Amino acid sequence: MTSPVTTDALSEIAKQIKDKKHPPVHLWNPDYCGDLDIRIARDGTWYYMNSPIGRKPLVKLFSSVLRYDEDGRYYLVTPVEKIGITVDDAPFVAVEMFHEGEGRDQVLSFRTHVDEYVIVDEDYPIRMAFEKETGEPSPYVLVRSNLEALIVRSVFYDLVELSTEEEINGVKRFGVWSSGKFYEFGTVDELFGE
Repeated sequence: MTSPVTTDALSEIAKQIKDKKHPPVHLWNPDYCGDLDIRIARDGTWYYMNSPIGRKPLVKLFSSVLRYDEDGRYYLVTPVEKIGITVDDAPFVAVEMFHEGEGRDQVLSFRTHVDEYVIVDEDYPIRMAFEKETGEPSPYVLVRSNLEALIVRSVFYDLVELSTEEEINGVKRFGVWSSGKFYEFGTVDELFGE
């Protein structure tokens, strides 16, 4: 789902981002305490012992202390413990997109399934990955630190509607502008198999 926004609405999103304080998990270095049977599915659903965690406030709390370390694993981190969890793809899912402006002046922002907002810019880029066997595109946006959100298919289609072609090194590339930067998705052939 995409929503056009006004300058006032974009300012409100920026204020929410600025006012949102996350625990400084990047500064904590507690002992590793083992793994917990928590899994985040590709659709953003959190599971404990194979049962969905249905309480959104609890999922929000857990997501606020989530960290992805250099060892390629996800952890829930407090000042006194570090617990490994499983993430199927990305820990967040971008479920709504907002845009202001057009072309090179366009600014995009996303809301995740845990109501975190991110404005796409140089520090919070969009990246595209392709499934090796099928070639299917999977778009991601950086939410915080090195934690990404998978952009859901319906929102990706809205993102494609806002995209343009740009010539880069003599090749026409498909992508989208936000905050004065072009985020490349690939060629039309790579994206749509044409």
